Amino acid sequence: MKILSAEFVLSAREPAHYPPAALPEIAFAGRSNVGKSSLINTLLNRRGLARTSNTPGRTQEINFFTVNNRVVFVDLPGYGYAKVPEAVRRRWGPMVETYLGERRTLRLVVLILDVRRDPGDEDMQLIRWLEFYRLRFQIVLTKTDKLSRNQLARRQRLIGEGLGLPAAAPLLAFSAKTGAGKELLWREIKRTMMLDNAADL
Repeated sequence: MKILSAEFVLSAREPAHYPPAALPEIAFAGRSNVGKSSLINTLLNRRGLARTSNTPGRTQEINFFTVNNRVVFVDLPGYGYAKVPEAVRRRWGPMVETYLGERRTLRLVVLILDVRRDPGDEDMQLIRWLEFYRLRFQIVLTKTDKLSRNQLARRQRLIGEGLGLPAAAPLLAFSAKTGAGKELLWREIKRTMMLDNAADL
C-alpha cells in the first residue's frame, strides 16, 4: 500500500470537536496496551504518528488522522486498564459509544485483541455496541509473532469461541514487528470503503 501522506488532525472528546465528517473513517479500538498505536503506525509506514507507550491508558481522547487525503483513521482510547483514574474510565464508555452511534462517516471498526489474552467483558461490551449500531467490524489479533504457528491456530480458535463467533468468522492475525497481516487488513479496509478507485487509496 503506497502511503503518500498521513497526518495527525486533532484530538477530541465530544462530537462538537470532531473534524468535519467529509471522508470515510476507519476506527481502531481495543484494550489498553494491546498494540493499537503500533498497528496504525505499521499500516501507515510511520514510526511515531500514533503515539505508542509502555504505559497502558495513555490514549485518553479520540485521535483523528488523515491518510492520502482520502480516508481518516480514528484511534479510539483504550479501555480496561485498572490504574487509569476512575474519572477517565467512566468517561470512556460515553465517549466511545457517542462516536460509534453518531458518526455517519464511520465505515469500519477494527477491533484489536492481544492474541495471548482471552477476551474480557469490555471486549464483549464493544462488540455488543457494534452489533447494536449495525456497524461493520474486523477483529485483528496482534502480537502474533510471539507464538508458533500451532499456538496461533489454537488461540484463534479459542478466542473465536470465547467471543461466540461462528467457526468461519475471520480473525485476522497481525504483527507490527514482522508486518504479517498488513496487506490483508488494508484489503479489508479498501473493500469496506467500496470506493470506485480504492486501488489508488
